[in-house]
Amino acid sequence: MNVKKSTVLLLSAVLALSVTAGCKKKEGAPTAEAPKAAADTIKIGFLGALTGDVAMFGKPTLEGMKMAAEDLNAAGGVLGKKIEIVEADNRGDKQEGASVTQKLISRDNVIAIVGDPTTGITKVAAPIAQKAQVVLLSAGATGPGVVENGDFIFRNTLLDSVAIPACIDYFANELKYKKVAIITSDNNDYSVGFSQTFRDAAKGKGITIVADEKVKDGDKDFSGQVTNIKAKKPDVIFFSGYYTEGALIMKEARKQGVKANMFGGDGLFSPEFIKLGGTAAEGSMSALGFAPEQATPETAKFIEAFKKKFNGALPGLFDAQGYDGVMMIADAIKRANSTDPKVFKTTMASTKNFQGVSGTITIRANREPIKTPLCLLAVKDGKFVLKAKVPVKMD
Repeated sequence: MNVKKSTVLLLSAVLALSVTAGCKKKEGAPTAEAPKAAADTIKIGFLGALTGDVAMFGKPTLEGMKMAAEDLNAAGGVLGKKIEIVEADNRGDKQEGASVTQKLISRDNVIAIVGDPTTGITKVAAPIAQKAQVVLLSAGATGPGVVENGDFIFRNTLLDSVAIPACIDYFANELKYKKVAIITSDNNDYSVGFSQTFRDAAKGKGITIVADEKVKDGDKDFSGQVTNIKAKKPDVIFFSGYYTEGALIMKEARKQGVKANMFGGDGLFSPEFIKLGGTAAEGSMSALGFAPEQATPETAKFIEAFKKKFNGALPGLFDAQGYDGVMMIADAIKRANSTDPKVFKTTMASTKNFQGVSGTITIRANREPIKTPLCLLAVKDGKFVLKAKVPVKMD
């Protein structure tokens, strides 16, 4: 009798699990649930690419996050708990980005996520984190449509809407540029939004857009676009996409005798841009929220620790912003005296003049960051070097 009863109960349990699993499969991707924090650790998830075309942004973000966790744990942790970084590789793919976000929340029970470094995947992950009431802080997304997803969503980057007006002022007043050619990768959300930001910011600044060309991520032949640009004789070429296409565009530009240099955002900031472009990359510029030159005391300390850990290598933008992402979450948790995202999201939103290694950061009422200074880097002798630091008004 007992054996029969046990068998019936076991079969009932299996059937129940099968029905549940079947229902979930029909509904599509599982809905992430709010995290259940472990007693002795605070889990923070990394969302980014460790392989693929945008791994150049994901890998350093993770490096910075791990350094922050090590520093916090060496100082006793946060609220007496150790910080644990949970990592996964989304390969730069939006669908995989959504899947990784779900797993970090439902399986790994993270209370916060740092990432994605790209705007497109952040916009996919943000609604998932918002619905699960888990704080998501992007340490790289600069385009529009990120924090609008809800009050659990933040970022610590120098926004395109802040950087571009400052750059245009510098170009017009210091470099005396008057004509610009725009190139947009129209199958890239980041590029489309970035180009529109530039167009809007250029109005009334004495700079004329003389060409507005379209390309696609993955294109190899840019001869047609460069021919059109050459005829307009711009002072600078603004490319809103990533380093691979940017390098190939500049090779074609130099081949056709175009003298104008390229300018872009952090999508160009990669050693691969210089490696692929060779001498054609010389003079190209990238607007960033970080540069190791002219360091503040906080940044100098970070740089020395980074060099010691990575055999003398200097940190880049994404190392610094990944580090600051974890530190900002830790700071919000401490001020809230709580590891509950529903509680510390409020203190995160009230962050003011946070002295990060990538700059001074304030979260405004709309949860968008304002950050200073703007760093304009240019390729010189095969390396990105600081061209100018442009202050950003913090009000």
